[in-house]
Amino acid sequence: MGVLQNDKIYASLKSIGAYAPLKVLNNFDLEQMVETTDEWIQKRTGIQERRIANEDELTSDLGVKASLLAIERAGIDAKEIDAVICATLTPDYLCMPATACIIASKLGIKDVMAFDVSAACSGFIYVMYIAKSLIESGLHKNILIVGAEKLSGVVDYNDRGTCILFGDGGGAAIISATTEKKEAILDIQISADGDYAHLLMTPRSRVTHSNDEKTLEYLQMAGNEVFKIAVKTLTNDVIEILEKNGIQSSQIDHFIPHQANYRIIEAVREKLNFPVEKTVLTVQKYGNTSAASIPMAMNEAYEAGKIKNGDLILFDTFGGGFTWGSALVYFGGK
Repeated sequence: MGVLQNDKIYASLKSIGAYAPLKVLNNFDLEQMVETTDEWIQKRTGIQERRIANEDELTSDLGVKASLLAIERAGIDAKEIDAVICATLTPDYLCMPATACIIASKLGIKDVMAFDVSAACSGFIYVMYIAKSLIESGLHKNILIVGAEKLSGVVDYNDRGTCILFGDGGGAAIISATTEKKEAILDIQISADGDYAHLLMTPRSRVTHSNDEKTLEYLQMAGNEVFKIAVKTLTNDVIEILEKNGIQSSQIDHFIPHQANYRIIEAVREKLNFPVEKTVLTVQKYGNTSAASIPMAMNEAYEAGKIKNGDLILFDTFGGGFTWGSALVYFGGK
Protein backbone atom coordinates (compact mmCIF):
# COMPACT_ATOMS: atom_id res chain seq x y z
CA MET A 1 0.00 0.00 0.00
CA GLY A 2 2.99 2.29 0.54
CA VAL A 3 1.79 4.77 3.18
CA LEU A 4 4.65 7.25 3.56
CA GLN A 5 5.68 8.40 6.98
CA ASN A 6 5.41 12.11 6.16
CA ASP A 7 2.12 11.88 4.26
CA LYS A 8 -1.23 12.46 5.92
CA ILE A 9 -2.96 9.16 6.63
CA TYR A 10 -6.62 8.77 5.73
CA ALA A 11 -9.00 5.89 6.35
CA SER A 12 -10.40 4.30 3.20
CA LEU A 13 -13.36 1.97 2.70
CA LYS A 14 -11.50 -0.49 0.47
CA SER A 15 -14.08 -3.22 0.00
CA ILE A 16 -17.57 -4.40 0.79
CA GLY A 17 -19.09 -7.84 1.22
CA ALA A 18 -22.43 -9.26 2.34
CA TYR A 19 -24.28 -12.49 2.94
CA ALA A 20 -28.01 -13.22 3.01
CA PRO A 21 -29.25 -16.58 4.33
CA LEU A 22 -30.89 -18.83 1.74
CA LYS A 23 -34.28 -19.22 3.42
CA VAL A 24 -36.85 -16.67 2.23
CA LEU A 25 -39.80 -15.64 4.41
CA ASN A 26 -42.22 -13.71 2.22
CA ASN A 27 -45.37 -11.82 3.09
CA PHE A 28 -47.61 -14.69 2.03
CA ASP A 29 -45.79 -16.95 4.50
CA LEU A 30 -46.48 -14.41 7.23
CA GLU A 31 -50.18 -14.42 6.31
CA GLN A 32 -50.21 -18.02 7.59
CA MET A 33 -48.48 -17.06 10.85
CA VAL A 34 -50.09 -13.83 12.00
CA GLU A 35 -53.09 -11.64 11.17
CA THR A 36 -51.72 -9.65 8.24
CA THR A 37 -51.72 -9.49 4.44
CA ASP A 38 -49.14 -8.94 1.73
CA GLU A 39 -50.98 -5.75 0.72
CA TRP A 40 -50.98 -4.39 4.29
CA ILE A 41 -47.25 -5.07 4.76
CA GLN A 42 -46.20 -3.58 1.42
CA LYS A 43 -48.34 -0.47 1.87
CA ARG A 44 -46.86 0.32 5.28
CA THR A 45 -43.28 -0.84 4.87
CA GLY A 46 -42.45 -1.64 1.24
CA ILE A 47 -41.17 -5.06 2.35
CA GLN A 48 -41.97 -8.09 0.22
CA GLU A 49 -39.69 -10.68 1.78
CA ARG A 50 -36.85 -11.17 4.24
CA ARG A 51 -34.15 -13.82 4.81
CA ILE A 52 -34.09 -16.14 7.81
CA ALA A 53 -31.00 -17.96 9.09
CA ASN A 54 -31.06 -21.67 9.87
CA GLU A 55 -31.26 -22.66 13.52
CA ASP A 56 -27.62 -23.76 13.52
CA GLU A 57 -26.49 -20.57 11.73
CA LEU A 58 -25.13 -18.03 14.22
CA THR A 59 -24.66 -14.29 13.89
CA SER A 60 -20.92 -14.93 13.66
CA ASP A 61 -21.48 -17.30 10.72
CA LEU A 62 -23.33 -14.58 8.82
CA GLY A 63 -20.51 -12.15 9.62
CA VAL A 64 -17.79 -14.59 8.55
CA LYS A 65 -19.36 -15.22 5.13
CA ALA A 66 -19.62 -11.48 4.50
CA SER A 67 -16.08 -10.94 5.80
CA LEU A 68 -14.52 -13.53 3.50
CA LEU A 69 -15.92 -11.66 0.52
CA ALA A 70 -14.75 -8.27 1.82
CA ILE A 71 -11.24 -9.59 2.52
CA GLU A 72 -10.98 -11.15 -0.95
CA ARG A 73 -12.15 -7.95 -2.65
CA ALA A 74 -9.70 -5.85 -0.65
CA GLY A 75 -6.85 -7.96 -2.03
CA ILE A 76 -5.34 -8.64 1.38
CA ASP A 77 -4.67 -11.69 3.50
CA ALA A 78 -6.65 -12.18 6.71
CA LYS A 79 -3.31 -12.08 8.57
CA GLU A 80 -2.91 -8.43 7.53
CA ILE A 81 -5.99 -7.44 9.53
CA ASP A 82 -5.02 -5.81 12.82
CA ALA A 83 -8.46 -5.29 14.40
CA VAL A 84 -11.96 -6.79 14.13
CA ILE A 85 -15.00 -4.80 15.23
CA CYS A 86 -18.53 -6.19 15.02
CA ALA A 87 -21.79 -4.27 15.32
CA THR A 88 -24.69 -6.44 16.44
CA LEU A 89 -27.69 -6.50 18.75
CA THR A 90 -27.98 -10.30 18.39
CA PRO A 91 -24.58 -11.62 19.57
CA ASP A 92 -23.78 -15.33 19.65
CA TYR A 93 -23.50 -15.12 23.44
CA LEU A 94 -25.53 -12.96 25.82
CA CYS A 95 -22.61 -11.20 27.50
CA MET A 96 -19.33 -12.76 26.42
CA PRO A 97 -17.33 -13.60 24.44
CA ALA A 98 -17.82 -10.87 21.88
CA THR A 99 -19.09 -11.99 18.49
CA ALA A 100 -16.07 -10.19 16.98
CA CYS A 101 -13.81 -12.65 18.82
CA ILE A 102 -15.72 -15.59 17.35
CA ILE A 103 -15.57 -14.07 13.85
CA ALA A 104 -11.81 -13.49 14.18
CA SER A 105 -11.30 -17.07 15.34
CA LYS A 106 -13.31 -18.52 12.45
CA LEU A 107 -11.27 -16.41 10.02
CA GLY A 108 -7.97 -17.50 11.56
CA ILE A 109 -7.17 -13.98 12.78
CA LYS A 110 -5.23 -14.16 16.05
CA ASP A 111 -3.57 -11.81 18.53
CA VAL A 112 -5.44 -8.67 17.43
CA MET A 113 -8.01 -6.46 19.10
CA ALA A 114 -11.59 -7.72 18.64
CA PHE A 115 -14.74 -6.34 20.25
CA ASP A 116 -18.46 -5.68 19.71
CA VAL A 117 -20.44 -2.45 19.53
CA SER A 118 -24.12 -2.32 20.45
CA ALA A 119 -25.76 0.60 18.65
CA ALA A 120 -28.67 -1.24 17.01
CA CYS A 121 -29.35 -0.17 13.41
CA SER A 122 -26.67 2.54 13.60
CA GLY A 123 -24.01 -0.01 14.53
CA PHE A 124 -22.21 -0.20 11.20
CA ILE A 125 -21.71 3.58 11.05
CA TYR A 126 -20.53 3.52 14.68
CA VAL A 127 -17.86 0.88 13.96
CA MET A 128 -16.82 2.72 10.80
CA TYR A 129 -16.28 5.82 12.95
CA ILE A 130 -14.10 3.84 15.37
CA ALA A 131 -12.13 2.25 12.52
CA LYS A 132 -11.58 5.64 10.89
CA SER A 133 -10.21 7.03 14.15
CA LEU A 134 -7.88 4.07 14.70
CA ILE A 135 -6.53 4.20 11.14
CA GLU A 136 -5.96 7.96 11.22
CA SER A 137 -4.11 7.62 14.52
CA GLY A 138 -1.47 5.62 12.65
CA LEU A 139 -1.82 2.66 15.02
CA HIS A 140 -3.69 0.41 12.60
CA LYS A 141 -3.52 -0.32 8.86
CA ASN A 142 -6.32 -2.76 8.03
CA ILE A 143 -9.49 -3.11 10.10
CA LEU A 144 -12.34 -5.52 9.46
CA ILE A 145 -15.71 -4.03 10.38
CA VAL A 146 -18.80 -6.23 10.46
CA GLY A 147 -22.53 -5.67 10.85
CA ALA A 148 -24.34 -8.96 11.40
CA GLU A 149 -27.73 -9.85 12.81
CA LYS A 150 -29.88 -12.91 13.48
CA LEU A 151 -32.99 -10.92 14.30
CA SER A 152 -35.26 -13.92 13.79
CA GLY A 153 -34.04 -15.02 17.22
CA VAL A 154 -35.44 -11.95 19.00
CA VAL A 155 -38.61 -11.35 16.98
CA ASP A 156 -42.03 -12.48 18.22
CA TYR A 157 -43.81 -14.03 15.23
CA ASN A 158 -47.13 -13.46 16.98
CA ASP A 159 -46.57 -9.69 16.92
CA ARG A 160 -47.45 -8.35 13.49
CA GLY A 161 -46.09 -4.91 14.38
CA THR A 162 -42.51 -6.25 14.47
CA CYS A 163 -42.30 -9.67 12.81
CA ILE A 164 -43.08 -8.22 9.37
CA LEU A 165 -40.12 -5.85 9.56
CA PHE A 166 -36.99 -7.79 10.42
CA GLY A 167 -34.69 -10.25 8.68
CA ASP A 168 -31.25 -11.83 9.07
CA GLY A 169 -28.00 -11.08 7.26
CA GLY A 170 -24.42 -9.93 7.45
CA GLY A 171 -22.25 -7.24 5.91
CA ALA A 172 -18.55 -6.43 6.19
CA ALA A 173 -15.94 -3.99 4.96
CA ILE A 174 -12.19 -3.50 5.12
CA ILE A 175 -11.07 -0.06 6.29
CA SER A 176 -7.44 0.58 5.34
CA ALA A 177 -4.85 3.33 5.52
CA THR A 178 -4.30 5.46 2.42
CA THR A 179 -2.67 8.74 1.42
CA GLU A 180 -5.29 9.37 -1.29
CA LYS A 181 -7.90 11.83 -0.05
CA LYS A 182 -10.21 10.99 -2.97
CA GLU A 183 -10.39 7.43 -1.64
CA ALA A 184 -10.97 8.47 1.97
CA ILE A 185 -13.82 8.42 4.46
CA LEU A 186 -14.48 12.15 4.37
CA ASP A 187 -16.55 12.60 7.51
CA ILE A 188 -18.71 10.68 9.97
CA GLN A 189 -21.01 12.06 12.63
CA ILE A 190 -22.79 9.88 15.19
CA SER A 191 -25.01 10.65 18.14
CA ALA A 192 -27.52 9.22 20.60
CA ASP A 193 -30.34 10.13 22.97
CA GLY A 194 -31.23 7.57 25.64
CA ASP A 195 -34.39 9.45 26.63
CA TYR A 196 -36.16 7.52 23.87
CA ALA A 197 -34.79 4.08 24.78
CA HIS A 198 -38.22 2.75 25.78
CA LEU A 199 -39.62 3.24 22.26
CA LEU A 200 -37.40 0.56 20.66
CA MET A 201 -35.88 -2.10 22.90
CA THR A 202 -35.30 -5.76 23.62
CA PRO A 203 -36.11 -6.36 27.30
CA ARG A 204 -33.81 -8.65 29.20
CA SER A 205 -34.53 -12.38 29.41
CA ARG A 206 -35.69 -13.37 32.89
CA VAL A 207 -36.56 -16.40 34.99
CA THR A 208 -40.20 -16.51 36.07
CA HIS A 209 -40.86 -17.09 39.75
CA SER A 210 -43.78 -19.40 39.04
CA ASN A 211 -41.96 -22.27 37.37
CA ASP A 212 -38.30 -21.22 37.16
CA GLU A 213 -38.41 -21.53 33.37
CA LYS A 214 -36.60 -18.95 31.32
CA THR A 215 -38.97 -16.59 29.51
CA LEU A 216 -37.56 -14.92 26.39
CA GLU A 217 -38.71 -11.37 25.84
CA TYR A 218 -38.77 -10.16 22.29
CA LEU A 219 -37.95 -6.97 20.46
CA GLN A 220 -40.54 -4.27 21.19
CA MET A 221 -41.20 -1.10 19.20
CA ALA A 222 -43.60 1.83 19.30
CA GLY A 223 -43.79 2.08 15.52
CA ASN A 224 -45.56 5.41 14.98
CA GLU A 225 -43.39 7.31 17.46
CA VAL A 226 -40.18 5.82 16.05
CA PHE A 227 -41.26 6.71 12.50
CA LYS A 228 -41.84 10.38 13.28
CA ILE A 229 -38.60 10.87 15.21
CA ALA A 230 -36.57 8.90 12.65
CA VAL A 231 -37.67 11.02 9.67
CA LYS A 232 -36.97 14.29 11.46
CA THR A 233 -33.63 13.17 12.93
CA LEU A 234 -32.31 11.61 9.72
CA THR A 235 -33.21 14.64 7.63
CA ASN A 236 -31.58 17.10 10.03
CA ASP A 237 -28.47 14.93 10.37
CA VAL A 238 -27.93 14.74 6.61
CA ILE A 239 -28.43 18.48 6.18
CA GLU A 240 -25.87 19.08 8.91
CA ILE A 241 -23.13 16.82 7.51
CA LEU A 242 -23.57 18.17 3.97
CA GLU A 243 -23.40 21.80 5.12
CA LYS A 244 -20.45 21.05 7.40
CA ASN A 245 -18.47 19.68 4.44
CA GLY A 246 -19.68 22.20 1.85
CA ILE A 247 -21.31 19.51 -0.28
CA GLN A 248 -24.53 19.82 -2.28
CA SER A 249 -26.94 16.90 -2.53
CA SER A 250 -26.34 16.93 -6.31
CA GLN A 251 -22.69 15.95 -5.69
CA ILE A 252 -23.67 12.68 -4.00
CA ASP A 253 -23.29 9.67 -6.30
CA HIS A 254 -25.10 7.19 -4.07
CA PHE A 255 -27.48 7.73 -1.15
CA ILE A 256 -27.51 4.57 0.99
CA PRO A 257 -29.94 4.92 3.90
CA HIS A 258 -30.67 2.36 6.58
CA GLN A 259 -33.20 -0.06 5.11
CA ALA A 260 -35.87 -0.01 7.82
CA ASN A 261 -39.04 1.08 6.06
CA TYR A 262 -39.71 2.32 2.53
CA ARG A 263 -41.89 5.17 3.82
CA ILE A 264 -39.06 6.48 6.03
CA ILE A 265 -36.57 6.26 3.16
CA GLU A 266 -38.94 8.05 0.78
CA ALA A 267 -39.78 10.77 3.30
CA VAL A 268 -36.09 11.54 3.89
CA ARG A 269 -35.20 11.26 0.19
CA GLU A 270 -37.92 13.71 -0.84
CA LYS A 271 -37.08 16.22 1.89
CA LEU A 272 -33.42 16.18 0.79
CA ASN A 273 -34.18 16.09 -2.93
CA PHE A 274 -32.15 12.97 -3.70
CA PRO A 275 -33.05 11.40 -7.08
CA VAL A 276 -34.61 7.95 -7.02
CA GLU A 277 -31.88 6.62 -9.32
CA LYS A 278 -29.18 7.62 -6.80
CA THR A 279 -30.99 6.04 -3.84
CA VAL A 280 -30.09 2.44 -3.00
CA LEU A 281 -33.16 0.42 -1.98
CA THR A 282 -33.08 -3.17 -0.73
CA VAL A 283 -35.70 -3.12 2.04
CA GLN A 284 -38.15 -4.91 -0.27
CA LYS A 285 -35.79 -7.92 -0.49
CA TYR A 286 -34.27 -8.17 2.97
CA GLY A 287 -36.44 -6.16 5.35
CA ASN A 288 -34.69 -4.44 8.24
CA THR A 289 -31.44 -6.25 9.06
CA SER A 290 -30.34 -3.66 11.64
CA ALA A 291 -26.53 -3.30 11.74
CA ALA A 292 -26.22 -5.40 8.56
CA SER A 293 -28.60 -3.16 6.62
CA ILE A 294 -26.21 -0.54 5.21
CA PRO A 295 -23.38 -2.89 4.16
CA MET A 296 -25.89 -5.29 2.60
CA ALA A 297 -27.44 -2.43 0.63
CA MET A 298 -24.03 -1.14 -0.46
CA ASN A 299 -22.98 -4.62 -1.52
CA GLU A 300 -26.11 -4.93 -3.66
CA ALA A 301 -25.24 -1.72 -5.52
CA TYR A 302 -21.58 -2.72 -5.79
CA GLU A 303 -22.37 -6.12 -7.29
CA ALA A 304 -24.73 -4.43 -9.75
CA GLY A 305 -21.73 -2.42 -11.01
CA LYS A 306 -23.12 0.89 -9.80
CA ILE A 307 -20.43 1.81 -7.25
CA LYS A 308 -16.98 2.60 -8.57
CA ASN A 309 -13.67 3.87 -7.21
CA GLY A 310 -13.89 7.50 -6.13
CA ASP A 311 -17.70 7.63 -6.00
CA LEU A 312 -19.05 9.78 -3.16
CA ILE A 313 -21.48 7.87 -0.96
CA LEU A 314 -23.80 9.24 1.72
CA PHE A 315 -24.82 6.82 4.48
CA ASP A 316 -27.67 7.66 6.84
CA THR A 317 -28.97 5.55 9.74
CA PHE A 318 -31.21 5.54 12.80
CA GLY A 319 -31.80 2.87 15.45
CA GLY A 320 -32.68 1.89 18.98
CA GLY A 321 -31.01 3.79 21.74
CA PHE A 322 -31.94 6.08 20.08
CA THR A 323 -28.76 6.17 18.00
CA TRP A 324 -28.18 7.77 14.64
CA GLY A 325 -25.42 8.78 12.27
CA SER A 326 -24.38 9.76 8.78
CA ALA A 327 -21.20 9.44 6.78
CA LEU A 328 -19.65 10.88 3.62
CA VAL A 329 -17.37 8.32 2.03
CA TYR A 330 -15.32 8.18 -1.16
CA PHE A 331 -15.24 4.53 -2.19
CA GLY A 332 -11.63 3.38 -2.15
CA GLY A 333 -12.18 -0.03 -3.71
CA LYS A 334 -11.45 -1.11 -7.25
